[in-house]
Amino acid sequence: MSQSSRRALPATAPRIIRRLPAAAVNRIAAGEVIERPAAAVKELVENALDAGATDITVTVEDGGRTLIRVVDNGCGMGPDALPVALERHATSKLEPDDAGDYDLLHIGTMGFRGEALPSIGSVARMTITSRVEGSDAWGIACDAGDMTEPTPAPLAGHGTRVEVRDLFYATPARLKFLKGERAETMAVAATIKALAMARPDVGFALDADGRRRFRYEAQPAGTDGHLQRLAAIMGGEFAENAVPLDAEREYAHLTGFAGVPTFNRGQADRQYLFVNGRPVKDRLLMGALRGAYADFLARDRHPQVVLFLDLAYDAVDVNVHPAKSEVRFRDSAHIRGLIVSGLRHALSEAGHRASTTVASYALGRAQPEAAPERNREFTYQAEPRPSVDRSYVPARPDAAVLREQSNPFRAQSIAPSARADVPQAEPAEDAPSYPLGAARAQLHETYIVAQTTDGIVIVDQHAAHERLVYEDMKRHLEEGAIPSQRLLIPEVVDLPQDEVETLTERAEEFAALGLHLESFGDGAILVREVPTLFGQGDVKGLVRDLAADLINLDQGLALKERLGEIAGNMACRGSIRAGRRLTGEEMNHLLRQMEATPHSGQCNHGRPTYVELKLADIERLFGRR
Repeated sequence: MSQSSRRALPATAPRIIRRLPAAAVNRIAAGEVIERPAAAVKELVENALDAGATDITVTVEDGGRTLIRVVDNGCGMGPDALPVALERHATSKLEPDDAGDYDLLHIGTMGFRGEALPSIGSVARMTITSRVEGSDAWGIACDAGDMTEPTPAPLAGHGTRVEVRDLFYATPARLKFLKGERAETMAVAATIKALAMARPDVGFALDADGRRRFRYEAQPAGTDGHLQRLAAIMGGEFAENAVPLDAEREYAHLTGFAGVPTFNRGQADRQYLFVNGRPVKDRLLMGALRGAYADFLARDRHPQVVLFLDLAYDAVDVNVHPAKSEVRFRDSAHIRGLIVSGLRHALSEAGHRASTTVASYALGRAQPEAAPERNREFTYQAEPRPSVDRSYVPARPDAAVLREQSNPFRAQSIAPSARADVPQAEPAEDAPSYPLGAARAQLHETYIVAQTTDGIVIVDQHAAHERLVYEDMKRHLEEGAIPSQRLLIPEVVDLPQDEVETLTERAEEFAALGLHLESFGDGAILVREVPTLFGQGDVKGLVRDLAADLINLDQGLALKERLGEIAGNMACRGSIRAGRRLTGEEMNHLLRQMEATPHSGQCNHGRPTYVELKLADIERLFGRR
């Protein structure tokens, strides 16, 4: 619209303040609360939950444009309550105190605004049929805000049935902003699934365009029942790779399930936070998750978690967004600390555990295809089958990771380097009973092959030792000192002068980490001592990496705020390199250390340190099963 075509009021004209009619007010509210069919479904299902329903069925057609039907077995409403339910700001979910005031900081229900039903009724054709147990059923209709009188209506069983037809027909401009039928149906499904995660005691079903999309049966109370519901929604692999967490701090209680670090995704689309049973989206969760998983994942990988935060009602404000999708915490730092500490403790309890999908991915790379009946030879696939959902996909390595990788193996140019003459450090009959088994061979001076009671384990020796060194460094950091060792011949590292100055300015902070640096003329750094855990690592490579990191960071950032990254870099440079031949005793010692070290299932870059293949899976590869 051009500037000249806008309707302008004369500067001297008095401004008239008008009271909007109820229909316009409801349509404005509908624009804030009901922006798409999924939002209408959310409001109706939340009403059903607040009514005490234990079974809810949702039916949609054309993505919710043509029909939305929500049927529940809740307490129902009588004929006197139906007209009031369609009035704006009328609710049964807030109780007045003795003085007649309503406390909006002590809200224990899903809904409380009293806007959902009148908002939906103002932009669609809606009918509500409800029955209180032991009474007759009554119905009421609302067409674009015009309401009828309650009349007797048929309804089997107690509860409520809400039908919404021709959504947004009264505001056709809104229809232009809706997505396609499939996208809107998927949004409805995602909304119901989110609510079902928080209420495993309630059965949920979705029918779309005459087809049952899913049905989640009510689960018994307790951790097992909750995990079964999450497995039904997020997949069985989540249940196999999630660890429970239970943390409490003053007025807040955190429960839920966190995926082990190697069970990650390229998108942050499976991270859920529920506050007092209400699904919310909050930046606090994203920041806390990054902090909790910072030691385990690359920046482009994201964990899968479902967290339930229960806290005192006056510690959170749920009345900051019309759709109730955002909340505001009274003490955000307190909640963030609880989430980070709770997640880290749960991940520590997982020990050396790695994702089961790592083995599935490895087997998928060599899964034999079914051959024609006349020719039973197996043909190996070069890539995983597209139909299989791979929860673990190796992250694209950065430059630092590429430098640590060994040369690719080419069978035609490199002779086999497997070593089968591995002496046993433990009695042969007992060694395989360890979780990671007993070392049997070393392949290409890079991978350790161990035998367990029911399969084999393949360990990346560099990645595994990198994690062990890193965890040891973290322990020393927590104790306040990292022991150092003096180099027999100090290392001289050539660097640009600006990087030399950056490092020398932080020399005292590096010394606290066991790394003693000093300027050595123009364009050089002298390294006299390194952390004891660094061993015979690449000193020059470490110093160059640290200089490059600091150049790209805020110069006012203290090193103590980056101790995890610094220690991780040192661990990477100081760990056993790929290509180093190990003795049997060294291999078995590495395996025992991994079993005793938390988080040893993944290296500092988020890659798995080992792959476990069950004997049954190997037998299937060779057609023995």
